[in-house]
Amino acid sequence: MDGIYVFEYMRDCHPSYKPLWGVSALEEVRFSIVSCRSCFGSCSFCAIHAHQGRIVQARSHKSILGETRTLVQLPEFKGYIHDIGGPTANFRHLSCRKQLTVGVCADRQCLFSKPCHNLDADHSDYISLLKKVRALPGVKKVFIRSGIRYDYLMADKNLDFLDELCRYHISWQLKVAPEHIPPPVLKRMGKPGKGVYMRFMRLFAGKNKEIGLS
Repeated sequence: MDGIYVFEYMRDCHPSYKPLWGVSALEEVRFSIVSCRSCFGSCSFCAIHAHQGRIVQARSHKSILGETRTLVQLPEFKGYIHDIGGPTANFRHLSCRKQLTVGVCADRQCLFSKPCHNLDADHSDYISLLKKVRALPGVKKVFIRSGIRYDYLMADKNLDFLDELCRYHISWQLKVAPEHIPPPVLKRMGKPGKGVYMRFMRLFAGKNKEIGLS
C-alpha cells in the first residue's frame, strides 16, 4: 500500500468537471487518509470482504505521516484531517496470528456471533499512529469518520482507544451502525446483538462524562 500512495496524485476532480462546479462530494474526503484496506468483519450484507479480502493490510506510519505533510502544504488545508481510516477504521492488523500461516478460517467468522478466542484485539498501533499525526506542525485536529467496530473495541484488553477517540478524534458524537434491533435479523446480517451495542453506549456515555463532554 505504501507504493500506491507514494505517487503525486492531483487530489482534485478531473478538469472537465470544473465548468460544472466540480464534484462536491470530493470536499468530504479531500483531506482524508487511507490507513488500511480489507475487513474481517464479514457482515453478510457487505461486499468489502469479498473484493478486498478478510486479511487486513495497512500502510506504514512513515507513509501516512508523509502524506499528512503533503496535505499540510496544500493552500486549501485548514489544519483538519477529515479521517484516518478505511473500511473499518480500527482494524490495523491481522485478526489473529494464524492468518500468517494458514490464512482465514473457512468455517468461522472473527467477530460473529461472538469474538473468536484467537482474536487479537489490539489498538496500540492505531493509537500510536494517531498521536504521531496529531503532533505534526500544521495539524489542528484529526477526525475519525470511517466506521469503527465497537464490538472489536470492547474486545481489547483495555479501553485506551475509547479514551483517545473521545478526547481527540470526534466532536463528542459518534456514528455507529447498529443496523437493526431484532435478534433474528441481526443473526442473518452477521452483526452483534443489541446487548453489545447497549454496553458500548454505556461505556461511551461514561467516557464523555469523565472528560467533560456531556
